Amino acid sequence: MRAVLRNTKAKVGLAVFGLFLLVAIFGPLVVDRVLHTNPRAIDYDHLGSPPGAPGHPLGTTIQGADVLVQVIIGAQGSVFVGITSGLLATALAVVIGVPSGFLGGRLDRVLTVFTNLFLTLPSFALMLIVAGYIQGADWWVIAILIAAFEWPGGARYLRAQTLSLRNRDFAVAMLMIGESKSRLVFAEVLPHLTGIISAMFLRAVVAGVFAEAGLAFLGIGTTTSVSWGTMISEAQQQSAILNGVWWWFVPPGLCIAVLGTATALVNFGIDEVSNPRLGAANRKLIKQFERAAARLRARPGTEAVR
Repeated sequence: MRAVLRNTKAKVGLAVFGLFLLVAIFGPLVVDRVLHTNPRAIDYDHLGSPPGAPGHPLGTTIQGADVLVQVIIGAQGSVFVGITSGLLATALAVVIGVPSGFLGGRLDRVLTVFTNLFLTLPSFALMLIVAGYIQGADWWVIAILIAAFEWPGGARYLRAQTLSLRNRDFAVAMLMIGESKSRLVFAEVLPHLTGIISAMFLRAVVAGVFAEAGLAFLGIGTTTSVSWGTMISEAQQQSAILNGVWWWFVPPGLCIAVLGTATALVNFGIDEVSNPRLGAANRKLIKQFERAAARLRARPGTEAVR
């Protein structure tokens, strides 16, 4: 963990991710106690006002709702759905993938068939169908629905990694001296998979945020709360693009993009720490680029390149 925190990419990604998490946790309190408003409050004097309007730094929607307030409140819905679905999907992947790869035999065959069955399903299409039946459900129901179709890829990858660890010399030796399989899994296998599981969780969080936004954009999912996805959906329904109200859908879209970039940076940092050759290769590539740029600048007639 300390090695990850020393990585520049991971530090930047964690800082941005932590900022969004703080906004998701304390944002509603700030809106209620400090700003004394709510995301559905209407300012009839500023309908569709651009950014910089009095009292509305990011402008207002066509209905007169404050965009900044909706972005703050929407962080709670989107981030909590992403984190909850990511935790559930990662837990399912670990519970199914690790025993399947380590124990083998009939259990492995059954779990592999079960995982492959889910992998062949059109997940997003099925999410649309199921979400249509639970229209208006709370955000945690949407998170469970997303997690139910998000775990198979991670479980398959963890099975392959666990199978590789089981055939390592240290695992074979510990089994030969009578070490219990359960202790070997918890004491040796899972610690070796920590980096992979962490990266898997972050990818699942982003996938959950994207899935929630996609469902909300199509008008399916929770209608009881504001999220970045519902903001984009309402902007599309009110023809915000045609009316030139770009400040309605750009801020939530940017938040989703920045959150995805932050988690990708953390993943890059974890990869570089768990695979030192990757970090060395990146540094070598940068040095080669710098040397090539220096040679180019040193050539006669290349002053303009500087």
